[in-house]
Amino acid sequence: MQTTGTLLNVLSSLYAKWMFAWETALTTRDENRVERPLEWGFDWLADFGGDQAEAEVQRGETSALEAMSALNRRIAADPHSFFDYRTPTDFRIEQHFPELYPTNVRPETLEQEREYKRQAESGELRKAPFLRFTSAVRTPHPENDLVNARWYPAHHKDKSKPRQAMIVMPQWNADAFSHNALCEIFNKFGIACLRLSKPYHDTRRPAELERSDYAVSANIGRTISACRQAVADIRSCMDWLQAEGYEQFGVLGTSLGSCYAFIAAAMDKRLRVCAFNHASTWFGDVVWTGQSTRHIRAAFEHAGLTQDQVRDLLLAVSPMAYMDTFAEHPKQALVVYAPYDLTFPIALTRGVLSNFQARNIDYVAKVLPCGHYTTGEAPYKFIDGWYLGSFIYRAFKKLAAERDTSAN
Repeated sequence: MQTTGTLLNVLSSLYAKWMFAWETALTTRDENRVERPLEWGFDWLADFGGDQAEAEVQRGETSALEAMSALNRRIAADPHSFFDYRTPTDFRIEQHFPELYPTNVRPETLEQEREYKRQAESGELRKAPFLRFTSAVRTPHPENDLVNARWYPAHHKDKSKPRQAMIVMPQWNADAFSHNALCEIFNKFGIACLRLSKPYHDTRRPAELERSDYAVSANIGRTISACRQAVADIRSCMDWLQAEGYEQFGVLGTSLGSCYAFIAAAMDKRLRVCAFNHASTWFGDVVWTGQSTRHIRAAFEHAGLTQDQVRDLLLAVSPMAYMDTFAEHPKQALVVYAPYDLTFPIALTRGVLSNFQARNIDYVAKVLPCGHYTTGEAPYKFIDGWYLGSFIYRAFKKLAAERDTSAN
């Protein structure tokens, strides 16, 4: 027995070493990550006290650090004033050829992009429907403010059942084809999907960027503004779906998308099904400790900031700040996490689970035997797809049954 236990420990250690090496290789293969200097970005939060805070800093009444930290505390204390929005009035469905919009310059990715363009020009690629509208949160970038969500309608055969829809938000720096397969799977369950492009991603990415850097960066105000815009965009998508006759809604977010999805669900009780594919409590801790944000941490360190200070500076976009609000209305939640994650450290995910448990949130947790980036590699992506698909199927089936029970 002792020999068997020793062997298992050795194999476990070797697997962990191999997985960490693979994860590190994936997080370091892109060479176009850019370190940009710290910017406080008060102007991005002008309508919520940013201008006033900046004026106080300029008059020497407070430091920029304390002013931005105080602004974060104000947002977290009154989140609906910050995250609530006006429903857009220019919803429309447009037909476009799908494009890749890669965020790396690896030869194989650029070749893939060229192939999609060739297929569109030759007629091999069909146009697809996209929901477009002007975001309720405006930025200095017109292309970013035109929201883009690929539309995956589903056949609603059983008219006695409620019409159900998912909003899907992929990871940071995802290309425009990421998570499309999940939408097709959900369609088979009779669930419609909007695959939402996050702020500064794919067609919303400003021309000066190779990556979706403006979504998360060393510009504090802009990073918070991007989250605010994403939350408004998710909720606006539900407004359109509701106008189209859909009754029950869910959201799936991966990595950065899970942060946006969590805050949207906390702000909007219509989101009853929530799938968080990698989750964390504190946004700032992810930025400080994660491999994929090491260039942003470098900017903060060069400005003399500490991890605790960065956590305070990004409180407003941290799921931990809205746990109580999230728990106020009934939801079914899934958290998928990976013990070898070097981007969302496991301790931060366990914090999410313990907080869910403490608040009696209806959740299930599933473990992937891999890391953050390796989730997208075989065989782990198939396991992840099974976790997500089976949860979404059961959760919406339960929602439909609840409506039938209440009707009777």
